[in-house]
Amino acid sequence: MAESMKGMKRSHRCAEVTEVEIGQKVTLMGWVQKNRNKGGIIFVDLRDRSGIMQLIFENGSIDEEGFEKAAKLRSEFVIAVTGTVEARSGAVNENLKTGKIEIRVDYLRILSESETPPFPIEENSKTKDELRLRHRYLDLRRPDIQRNLMMRSQVAMLTRQFMADEGFLEIETPMLTKSTPEGARDYLVPSRVHPGKFYALPQSPQLFKQLLMCSGYDRYIQIARCFRDEDLRADRQPEFTQIDMELSFVDVDDVIDVNERLLSYLFKEVLNVDVQLPIQRMSWQEAMDRFGSDKPDLRFGMELTDVSEVVSDCEFVVFKGALENGGSVRGINAKGQGGMPRKKIDKLVEFAKGYGAKGLAYIAIQEDGSMKSSFAKFMTDEQMAALVKAMDGQAGDLLLFAADRNKIVWNVLGALRLEIAGQMELLDKNEYRFVWITEFPLLEWSDEENRYMAMHHPFTMPMEEDWDKIDSDPGSVRAKAYDIVLNGTEIGGGSVRIHQDNIQEKMFEVLGFTKEQAWDQFGFLLSAFKYGVPPHAGLAYGLDRLVMLMAQMDSIRDVIAFPKVKDASCLMTAAPDVVSETQLEELSLDIKITEEETE
Repeated sequence: MAESMKGMKRSHRCAEVTEVEIGQKVTLMGWVQKNRNKGGIIFVDLRDRSGIMQLIFENGSIDEEGFEKAAKLRSEFVIAVTGTVEARSGAVNENLKTGKIEIRVDYLRILSESETPPFPIEENSKTKDELRLRHRYLDLRRPDIQRNLMMRSQVAMLTRQFMADEGFLEIETPMLTKSTPEGARDYLVPSRVHPGKFYALPQSPQLFKQLLMCSGYDRYIQIARCFRDEDLRADRQPEFTQIDMELSFVDVDDVIDVNERLLSYLFKEVLNVDVQLPIQRMSWQEAMDRFGSDKPDLRFGMELTDVSEVVSDCEFVVFKGALENGGSVRGINAKGQGGMPRKKIDKLVEFAKGYGAKGLAYIAIQEDGSMKSSFAKFMTDEQMAALVKAMDGQAGDLLLFAADRNKIVWNVLGALRLEIAGQMELLDKNEYRFVWITEFPLLEWSDEENRYMAMHHPFTMPMEEDWDKIDSDPGSVRAKAYDIVLNGTEIGGGSVRIHQDNIQEKMFEVLGFTKEQAWDQFGFLLSAFKYGVPPHAGLAYGLDRLVMLMAQMDSIRDVIAFPKVKDASCLMTAAPDVVSETQLEELSLDIKITEEETE
């Protein structure tokens, strides 16, 4: 039967007790991890968020009633104990922070009993995600998840501290705002007092933080909740958290400088890892040409090589067709993989097709120097030799080639490079390789929309030296945009913003907005721009992604307290769910169910 805490006060968390307290009385409270009854002596592992402490219950040191209660303890019972700190009488446990001490209990209270949990509360759980997320309140008791969330809290706290010292002001921006459809889909919130009208939950505080710069606040910071109605991946959620900032009277180097120092501070304080400054910078074009990705993983080589010129005279129709259509032929060298079985190579071909490839050409160089190739019969010996030389092919190497439009070739080889690196175990989670990607294209062509779209957003400043090409060759205009990438994951991105009316109006024109459409969607910002706008720039980190990498996790779900699953639902609360007819009426909403949804 559960008892109250009345008269008892916790003196320490479990792992806060050290050898210094040997001989002292302490009061601990927490959850029972294990109970081992050896007859005349009972060992209990007590767990709280700090760690585990071994408790000893023995007749003589605790009364008979207390000993009987101790014998009934089961996993996840919540208890309070008072006892004396002692050096361990048995073997020292080197795996525990408290492994050299134990508590000899003289008083026990059972504060709450527990049913048998549906899965063990233990580190590195092998329980299926679905079951763990349905009982997330239990999953959150696992020590590894608790460490992740404590790290997240520490990162947020240290960020606030660092940015305050740098002169940033923490200012909250609205959660109920206006829908601006450019970009990902909004989550909409119906208004009861304005029937038929909707708020949108913010995809980012972008427009408001720019308005704060117009208002003279100079340096803004916010740990901001953001919402995007988009398809999910391991590093995406419908609601997520940004470390959001904006600065006035700055250019690219100023933003990069403060953020490099922030990252250096966080990694040193949280992980005791030294980040080498300045962080390497790489243009978007160089990143795509070398790694096939604008978020390159620099922990390993296997860079792309453009062999278009080398194969320009060959008769292999795949290479020939790609070049005739304005594309390219590029390859990667998987060192030491020349002996890869054909079945495994075929799997790589199928993998490449998932990224838009029609196929994958290869040359497997055997240890004796002989070659197996999917296209050698279409090449002369001289052409094959020149191709192998261009790829720095050595005995034992596997050369893989993609031929198509540049965008597809980059996508295919960029993804293939990571896939092979994973198979070769080249991705060391203890290594942290940062890189700034700069000079992104300002615009990208959308076949669906049949127009140019902003690669970042419509308020990104073009590079001054490219602006004269905005009418003649808009696709070649570079932006004053920058992403910070860590181990192949974009953890943050930003840009210098447009603050001149004429450039902003031209940008909207290029994006296909009429003047009326631009004012309808962004009128409040454009109005503010009439009253003296400082040059300004900003950046936002995905806090979830950053902590995921710092904690060496594979999914942001492991660093978020209550995450959603891939269909954006919460298994624990069963959200989203239907609401009553009364609520719908109050909001002037009528739900229309389609035939597909009823089947």
